[in-house]
Amino acid sequence: MSSIEVYQHRLRRLRYPWIVFTRWIAAQMPKGLYGRSLLIIITPMVLLQSVVAFVFMERHWQSVTQRLSTAVVRDVSAIVSVIETYPQDTEYETITKIARQKFALNISILPPAPLPPPNPKPFFSILDGILSQQITTQIAKPFWIDTVGDSNLLEIRIKLEKNVLRVFLRRSRAYASNTHIFLLWMSGTSLVLIFISILFLRNQIRPIQKLAEAAEAFGKGRSIPGDFKPRGAQEVRRAGIAFLEMRGRIERQIEQRTTMLAGVSHDLRTILTRFKLQLALLGKSPEVDELQNDVDDMQMMIEGYVNFTRGEGDEEPGTINLKDALIRLENEASLRNKKLTFELKGRATINVRPGAFSRLLSNLVSNALKNADKIQILADHRGNWLSIQIDDNGIGIPEESREDVFKPFFRLDEARNQDNTGTGLGLAIARDIARTHGGDIVLDDSPLGGLKATIKIPA
Repeated sequence: MSSIEVYQHRLRRLRYPWIVFTRWIAAQMPKGLYGRSLLIIITPMVLLQSVVAFVFMERHWQSVTQRLSTAVVRDVSAIVSVIETYPQDTEYETITKIARQKFALNISILPPAPLPPPNPKPFFSILDGILSQQITTQIAKPFWIDTVGDSNLLEIRIKLEKNVLRVFLRRSRAYASNTHIFLLWMSGTSLVLIFISILFLRNQIRPIQKLAEAAEAFGKGRSIPGDFKPRGAQEVRRAGIAFLEMRGRIERQIEQRTTMLAGVSHDLRTILTRFKLQLALLGKSPEVDELQNDVDDMQMMIEGYVNFTRGEGDEEPGTINLKDALIRLENEASLRNKKLTFELKGRATINVRPGAFSRLLSNLVSNALKNADKIQILADHRGNWLSIQIDDNGIGIPEESREDVFKPFFRLDEARNQDNTGTGLGLAIARDIARTHGGDIVLDDSPLGGLKATIKIPA
């Protein structure tokens, strides 16, 4: 292995943890537009407040506390100097009175004794560190302080040559105790701003959600919600208006196509009816029977072309009982001396276009009945999807032709033993119906040895 390959291998090993971490972060992120928008608003605000709070606590809070502690220790240092300079005052009444009146310190002179053991330092305390530093710098004598707890008083003990000086003072004299008010105000105003942002954001996101629901319903072949109207920001309104115009154009195109084909079908049926009448007047003969079969084939082909082009777009959505539909298919197979079994898991009622969906199942099952004598159907309607697997023991379809059979008018070779009167539109119509419901049909090998057709649509 060359040095370049070794370097690339090490680089990939270093990048792997970062890739895993970024994927984990992406998995934790909200997937919806509303959640991501909230994250975009809240994250900068939290980061900004964190920086402001850190700067304030690190600079302002620490600076104020240091100045207050310096002033307090300076007063205590003055008292220590007086005690050591004028030791003749054995009762210390004068210095105690001066400390109380002039410095607002409550002091007492104790007999010489060892200082108490140091208290455990709190995890986060600016006062403890600053006060200790100032006493060491200004007084330079052994000391003991008590800053732990929620008490409003601080206790300082300083070991002198012949005595121990004990000082009580208010915590506010040495500590910027009103800092929490700033933090509360900052947090409170941030929560109010976030609440207002959420209200405005919901009003802006709701039209986008309504547009997505309408587009999804239209894509699944269902009626769009009746309360859908273009609302929200200008861009969202334009998208909603464009969606409604697109929907109108599609429906008009389907209607025009259906009307045109209906007219063509009517004209051709009129001509075919005249053909049938003329053939009936000619009497019985092999030539007339052959012509009659051709006319019947033309009639069937015209009906197939019209049904394929028209589809079921004009049918209103409704509910259908899947179990009843499968029982009808089972009876149909029984009449044709074929065996069809089915299994239904989950809910039996589905919301589809009933006529189109029945035709979808009928086309697939009829195609299986033409080529197999044993069919198994597994329908699973649990969750948000309906999955139907149709397995048969026929000769199947070659893998390279499984997409071509969905093309209109495509026919396999004669070895398939197809019905000669077929138009090659059955599977094309079935996939068209499945896709108008927002789903699809996939062909694969069946465990029975033939073909497996899987229908999957949202439900």
